[in-house]
Amino acid sequence: MSQDGRGGARTAGSGGGTAARLLARIAVLAAVGSLVVLVLAIGDGGLVVLLAGLLGLVACAAGVWWFLAHRGAVRLLGALVAVAAPVGVLVLFAHDGLWRTALLLVVCWALALACARAALRRARPRRKTRSYPASRPRSAFLIMNPKSGGGKVGRFGLVDRAEALGARVTVLDPDAPADVAALAREAVADGADLLGVAGGDGTQALVAAVAAEHDLPFLVISAGTRNHFAMDLGLDRSDPSRCLDALTDGEELRIDLGDVGGRPFVNTVSFGVYADVVQRPEYRDDKAGTALTLMPDLLVGEGVRRLDARIDDTALTSQQALLISNNAYTSPDVLSGGGRRPSLDDGELGVLGIRVEGAAEAADLAVRGSQSTGLTVTTARRVEVTSTVTGESGPDDTGGGDSGTEEIPVAVDGEALRMTTPVVCTLRPGALRVVVPRHRPGVVAPAPRVDWRRLFDLAFGRPVPSPPGQDG
Repeated sequence: MSQDGRGGARTAGSGGGTAARLLARIAVLAAVGSLVVLVLAIGDGGLVVLLAGLLGLVACAAGVWWFLAHRGAVRLLGALVAVAAPVGVLVLFAHDGLWRTALLLVVCWALALACARAALRRARPRRKTRSYPASRPRSAFLIMNPKSGGGKVGRFGLVDRAEALGARVTVLDPDAPADVAALAREAVADGADLLGVAGGDGTQALVAAVAAEHDLPFLVISAGTRNHFAMDLGLDRSDPSRCLDALTDGEELRIDLGDVGGRPFVNTVSFGVYADVVQRPEYRDDKAGTALTLMPDLLVGEGVRRLDARIDDTALTSQQALLISNNAYTSPDVLSGGGRRPSLDDGELGVLGIRVEGAAEAADLAVRGSQSTGLTVTTARRVEVTSTVTGESGPDDTGGGDSGTEEIPVAVDGEALRMTTPVVCTLRPGALRVVVPRHRPGVVAPAPRVDWRRLFDLAFGRPVPSPPGQDG
């Protein structure tokens, strides 16, 4: 293995390269096999299989849009279409005896995609954030939220374990919300040489900013619900007590810290539909019900808020949702909580914008994925967000469609806030010193986007260029 000066670009050894090439060849053969099956089955309904599957996907996506964007009879119709479309395709295949062809096509294509992703994952140069030896703190100060993660602080005995390791622990009172940043500053004034949090990512960010301000190491304890920050640091999310090993046997990482309107964030900042939904008090107790109730008013109709953004020097207009992340996620799976960031020290914000105005655009997104015109995925150093309110006003009426200074909903690491536009998102590269255990699960390599050109180069022995944004 070799490691570069900044973050350590690790290259796969000869064994990894051989396995990647073999997987790439299997993927190519499987893809060719699916085409052969389709060509041989043209006279026996092969084209019917292809067209029926495509139409079923389009109809299902349109049904989902109608279900989300409307109420009453149209919502009911959308639900029926979304369910009936795939069922109808399966019935067609079974009735006309096409199920064997369809099954063979699905198996071949699924094998091709699985092997392609595995091959590209193995062949991709992987950066490893440089680590430094961490000295044992003399006066560690930890803040713990007993309600976070369904009570993980108590369930894993985090307070007793931390105090046994010499840390001073403050347990938050669920009935009396505290200013955690103020608590951290008081601890620094009293001589704390390490700050840490067992709680959600929103609390982590506030205390992390104080640690960065005083150039102190920061300890992340994975006691939250989803622990996205801990996951991307490679920490053990199943047993948060293992994070405390960093107090006695740790190493230090230098990572980036996001800033939105003067407030720190470690994961994401959301604008638009999601930020509007989480503002509602009832969201905590009924997430799905609240979202379905509000969606029609947020997606279509009069007076709907749209987002305009300046992404470095590029304009992005009329977005329904905008997600800014502290370093880029590998795919839009971040919307469903499944995304990962392969590194936290690239010095760039991840940007994901969504604009879907009708059933046709929903279908385009379902079919074309990241290539759809309704989805924008990029990176930036600076993002400035403003708001536009739509309306049916004519071209001479300047009341609709004007952007101006106002307060808009913003979700910062899941916390519902309101900020005055323009809202500016930036990144502070290498601002945060995070202490992690030397022995930890590590960051799982995310599945890369399937790039068939790179895959063919890998399969047939040509040099494989690194994808954009990767160290090589």
